[in-house]
Amino acid sequence: MKEKFVRNIFYYKSYYLDYYASLNPEGKKKFNWTLQLISEIERVPEKYFSHLTGSSGLFEIRVEVGSNIFRVFSFFDEGKLVVLVNGFIKKTTKTPMNEIDLAEKLKKQYFDEKDK
Repeated sequence: MKEKFVRNIFYYKSYYLDYYASLNPEGKKKFNWTLQLISEIERVPEKYFSHLTGSSGLFEIRVEVGSNIFRVFSFFDEGKLVVLVNGFIKKTTKTPMNEIDLAEKLKKQYFDEKDK
C-alpha cells in the first residue's frame, strides 16, 4: 500500500532534532505519532496542530505525555512543507514570549537563507 502524504515535514538545521533527543522515550514516541498525523491527514485536530494567534504564521505542535506538555513551533513553506524549529516544555498557561521570539527569528533566518 502506497502512503499518501498531505504535508511534508522538514527539520530546520538541528533545532528540532536537538530538542527531540532531550525527550524521554514516551515523548519521542508521541512526537513521532503526532508528526505522522500532521503529514498524513488533511484536517489535523487543533489539539495537536494549531495556528499561533498574533504570530507571523507560526504553528504550534502540541504533545502531552502524562503531566508534561511539549511544544514545537513550525511554519509552512510553499504550502505543504511544514518546517520545524524550536521546542520547549510548556509550564504555564501562557506561551513564553522568548520562545515565540526565537521561532520568529528562526523563521526569518530560514527564508533569508532560502532566498540567497
